[in-house]
Amino acid sequence: QVQLVESGGGLVQPGGSLRLSCAASGRIFSIYRMGWYRQAPGKQRELVAIVIDGGSRNYADSVKGRFTISGDNAKNTVYLQMNSLKPEDTAVYYCNAGILTPTTRGDYWGQGTQVTVSS
Repeated sequence: QVQLVESGGGLVQPGGSLRLSCAASGRIFSIYRMGWYRQAPGKQRELVAIVIDGGSRNYADSVKGRFTISGDNAKNTVYLQMNSLKPEDTAVYYCNAGILTPTTRGDYWGQGTQVTVSS
């Protein structure tokens, strides 16, 4: 069984920073993709940032220059450093990972962590 556990969400003022973490655990053979999505009320879930095995990183245009995704392979963990936060960044942030286990290849999601940007 594979689990993704997120942490680091919360309430922050505009212009502030937060760091999200997502740790994968379980019978993991390898992780070939980890990223962050977000979903604001009344909107569809959207990609925020993703890192692909080999180090390639992609970002949504709306967060380029403000957010940075990074990973720690030894800990099966991905981070999202969010700076210069704006009210429109308010959403539930979900971790997503593409993972190979000894028996299967799957797409996994965390439970989500709330990020609220407000004064």
